[in-house]
Amino acid sequence: MSGGEVAAVIAASALALFVVFLAVPLLKLGKLLDETTETVKEINDTLPSLLTGLNESVNQTNKQLAKIDAITDNVADVSANIQSLVAVFSASLGSPLLKLAGYLKGFSNFMGKKK
Repeated sequence: MSGGEVAAVIAASALALFVVFLAVPLLKLGKLLDETTETVKEINDTLPSLLTGLNESVNQTNKQLAKIDAITDNVADVSANIQSLVAVFSASLGSPLLKLAGYLKGFSNFMGKKK
């Protein structure tokens, strides 16, 4: 064997070892890609049912929010009515009561000065 042939055998052996060392990570990468493919298929199978459930939940939430909106409007109307009632009450009874209190205060002051 000549030196060139020995070098060629060594180079071929090195290349074979390199291929063997690369084969293990490539096999692991292939298994990883297979598992990823299976996971994506499972997600695609379960996703429509999840989205349907989510859609139903959102629809129910919107219905409840519409009911709450109606309740809020009714509470605002009641509050406005109470405010109007208080204004009417204070206008009709507040002023005469204040006048009466003023007269009583003046009368008590007048009586206090006479003694």
